[in-house]
Formats: sequence, C-alpha cells, structure tokens
Amino acid sequence: MATEVLMPRQGQSVESCLIVGWKVKEGDTVKAGQPLCEVETDKATFEVEAPAAGTVLGLFYADGSDVPVLKIIAAIGALGEDISALRPAAEVAETKSETGNVKPEIKTVVSEAAVSSFKSQVSGSSSGVSPRAKNLAQAKGVDASILIGSGPEGRVIERDVKAALAGQAPLSPAAKAKIAAIGSGIGGRVLASDVQAPSATPALAAPEVNYSVEQMGSLKEIPVKGVRKLVAARMLSSMQTTAQLTMHTSADARAVLAARKKFKDSADKGGITINDLVLYAVAQTLVNFPELNAYWLGEKLVQFENVHLGFAVDTPRGLMVPVIRFANKLSLEEISIEAKRLGSACIKGSVDPDALKGGTFTVTNLGAAGIEMFTPVLNAPEVGILGICSVQPKPVMKKDGGVDFIPHMGLSITFNHCATDGAPAGRFLAAMRETLANLKF
Repeated sequence: MATEVLMPRQGQSVESCLIVGWKVKEGDTVKAGQPLCEVETDKATFEVEAPAAGTVLGLFYADGSDVPVLKIIAAIGALGEDISALRPAAEVAETKSETGNVKPEIKTVVSEAAVSSFKSQVSGSSSGVSPRAKNLAQAKGVDASILIGSGPEGRVIERDVKAALAGQAPLSPAAKAKIAAIGSGIGGRVLASDVQAPSATPALAAPEVNYSVEQMGSLKEIPVKGVRKLVAARMLSSMQTTAQLTMHTSADARAVLAARKKFKDSADKGGITINDLVLYAVAQTLVNFPELNAYWLGEKLVQFENVHLGFAVDTPRGLMVPVIRFANKLSLEEISIEAKRLGSACIKGSVDPDALKGGTFTVTNLGAAGIEMFTPVLNAPEVGILGICSVQPKPVMKKDGGVDFIPHMGLSITFNHCATDGAPAGRFLAAMRETLANLKF
C-alpha cells in the first residue's frame, strides 16, 4: 500500500504552509528521510522528508500552493501502484504536461466559495467554519458567518478570525441587521460586496506604474509572500488601527559599556552582548509599568504581571520577533542564552512558530547600524515597543559650568496613545535611563 506524505503541523497556530519548491519529481526513487520539498509558514521554512523509501507516485500540489496542514501532498510506493484514493480531489485536481510537471487544473473556485459562503450566511450553518475557527469566534464574540474564508472552498479557518480580531471594527446588532436588509444593487439587491466582510488584513495597494526591461534595463520581480507579506500586512494594519506616538531620549552608556568589556574579558561570559544587557534592563524595568506591558484590544486593555519580551531579529526571509517568556524572572545569563537560541533558530528558519507569538512588549535594536533615533512600529496589539539606538558622545554640562562628552545610548519608544498617555511612557524612559546608568554585575 502506498505511503501518504502529509503536510506536517508546525506549531498550534499554523493552519497551512506554502510549498516553496519540490526537490523530487514523479518517478524518482527516494530513501526514507530524504527531503521531498521545502515549505514555508508565515514564520519559518523547513523541509518535508520522505516517511518511507520507494518511488514518488504522485505530487498533488504545485510549487507555490498554500496547503492546509495534515493534508496529503504526495504519495510514495511501488511503481505502478494505484494512488487514486489518496489524491485530494476536493482541494486540487492535477494534470501532467509532456515534461511530467504537476500543474493545477483551472477551476471556478471563487464562484463555488462565494456560493458556499452565501449559503452559510443564509442558513446560519457553521459547516463553512472550521472547529478551531468556530471556537475562537465564539470566545471572542466574532460572527464567523459574515467572514469570507481563506481555506479550501472558502472555508473560514482560524487565521480568518484572528485577522478579523486584529483589524475589523465590531458591528452592533442594529448595524448588522441594516447591512443584511439593504443591498447596494438595483432595487436593494444584495451583491457579493454587501455580504463580504472587510478584510482585516489591509490590502497591500500597488501604485499604478509602468516598467519594462526595454525602458529600465535589467530588473528582478520578487513575489511578496511568506514572512515579507506577513510583515507588510501587520505593519500596515498597525499604522491604520493604532494611534502611534514616538518619544526619544538617551541614557548614559558608561555602565553598559563597562559591563560589556568586563564580560568580554571573562572566560565564561564572553558571549553576553550589549543587546543582552538592554533586554535584561527592559525586563527588570517594565514590570513597574503595566500600562506599557499590555495589549490594546479596542474594547478592553489587558495588563500583564510578567514580561514576555519580544525582540526583533533580522533574517534572510524578513523580520521576525521571537519571544523570551517570563523575561523578568530570568538572570542576565539566562536571557543571553535564550536570545541566542531564538535568534539562531529564526535565522536558520527552524524556529518553532509558537515561539513567535505571545509577546507583551518588543525591543528592536538598530544600534549596530549607527542609527541615532528612529520610529519603531508597534507590534499590535502590544501597547509599546522600544527602539535601541547607537552609542554616541553627548555633551553634558558639569556643575562648574564646563562640559564633558559622555557616551549615551539613544532610546526611542513608540506607544499606542489609545491605551496610555505620554506621561507613563516618559516615566518609563526615565526609569530606563536610571537602570542603564546604574547597571552593576
């Protein structure tokens, strides 16, 4: 009997993965454990390995396909073995070209999805909503029946509900009734646009522009997908749904630089960096400012007792923000170890997707690039994000009227003015200056 190759689940928050590219083709002989394809979530890239040795009898999805987890993506078995029962006909039908490449059959999927969504809304049935999406929608008070799903055949899945929570303003019962009763078509006819919920992930609008190789010379077109697409959507959503304000200051960096030099010269703590010192200082300071260690959810503000500290990591695939759990309870050495572990996993593309969620505050460090001040963008629904800037000499007036040039580290905090005011954010910056100036180890 042929062996199924499943799209593996990568963390509880991942519902589908994108097939970046197949490493094998139909008819190839493979060994158990041999990489078959590379797939990408919105957070990481990994390989799917052959669960058994044999011949590749079928590849059921083409490169670039977004496939739900635990779906059969390929079959391995004995040459000539019947695999018709394994083909996911409901999700994709495939035909083979003369070269043997897999091509998706063109279907009127949009029409079927619209009909399915319309039937679900008219009947009030939840058959077009996945169980996880239904549970989340009920828990958060979201009407899943008005959402347009991104799953197979227009099915509403968990990420659709999360997107609605992130950016869609709630409708009152009266507003819902009015929308349901009045269509925008001729004679009040309800059109597809009337029943389609606003996309919670803002459209990445493309300006109208003409370009060509003849006009511009050599160029490279790069599809926006995976982490880059996720970051773009989140940044746009953050800017459109929160009242962001940034304040700048600087802190005496002599204690930080001295600590870094001390650790660098030691035999067992040489790996502790300035960034580790800053993360430790933030974790120790933020516990006293619950206004900033919080989520803004529109109808409510959630403040956290413990600091789950996100930190920005620049990777070949784009910006990622892993989270150090309970950072306020960790020592400097523990924060350093955890930051290196998470950062390395992000860069390699092997990070656990669950490690990229649940942060309550974020730190982003551009000091190594020589940036003296900048405006970090909120990682919504978090209320605050702290930007770390470069260390530069700053003139400081002495009591006798003279001037000393003292190294200072730039600090830029962006906060959601819907959730808190400038005074608490200013007090947090003042406390950070105090903490950094008096670091002792």
